[in-house]
Amino acid sequence: MTPPDDDSAVVQPAFDELGRLSFAEHSLESVLGKVTELATRILPGRPVASVTILTDGRPATVAASGGLAEDLDQLQYRTGSGPCLLAASTGRPAGIADTRSDRTWPDLAAEAAAQGVGSVFSQPLPVQELVQGGLNLYARHAEVADERTRTLVARLAAYAVGPVSNMYLYETAVERAEHLKAALDSRAVIDQAKGILMERFKVTADDAFQILARLSMERNVKLRDVATQFVHTGELDPS
Repeated sequence: MTPPDDDSAVVQPAFDELGRLSFAEHSLESVLGKVTELATRILPGRPVASVTILTDGRPATVAASGGLAEDLDQLQYRTGSGPCLLAASTGRPAGIADTRSDRTWPDLAAEAAAQGVGSVFSQPLPVQELVQGGLNLYARHAEVADERTRTLVARLAAYAVGPVSNMYLYETAVERAEHLKAALDSRAVIDQAKGILMERFKVTADDAFQILARLSMERNVKLRDVATQFVHTGELDPS
């Protein structure tokens, strides 16, 4: 079924769903999963959809409405070219209007056509904060490169970037906080082990650290683990 001429009556409720997503109930993957689910629901031709995110220049499919979308994404990652990579990296929409005649990305076009995909379109997520990526569409029965569909895709991407960016930054902050806590915990137990060594063997703080570092290298285990074992057992030799 094709949306009525007044697209807003159909798509606005879907966009509102994105705005109601909360951090407490979702992860970045589930937010992006909602984006791909909405794309298949509101766009003509019911395309399969995916979202590519670039992290340090490396692409990854973080959500997909079907295995077909993920497979075609992966083909582009392997060959290093395709609409999804171009859109995500340059911020410009890219696509294949007809996979049976495309010469720009012949490998992708041939595989997509063999899988029954007639057209491909990738819309970049609007540049915001640290999120760089794109919404990818693979349509079987309708072209996704027509102007009306492009407009809908651009609107969906614009609505999606807010919750996607916020969730990305939220998860990044949580991850950094966890890393900081782990680092502080490691420093605390190492300092505790150094103190015990200094008291027991009457050595300097630097000498105590060198003892722990040497044991770490000899046993091929983390310095934190050597310190933890020593603090808990009082023994430098675990045997």
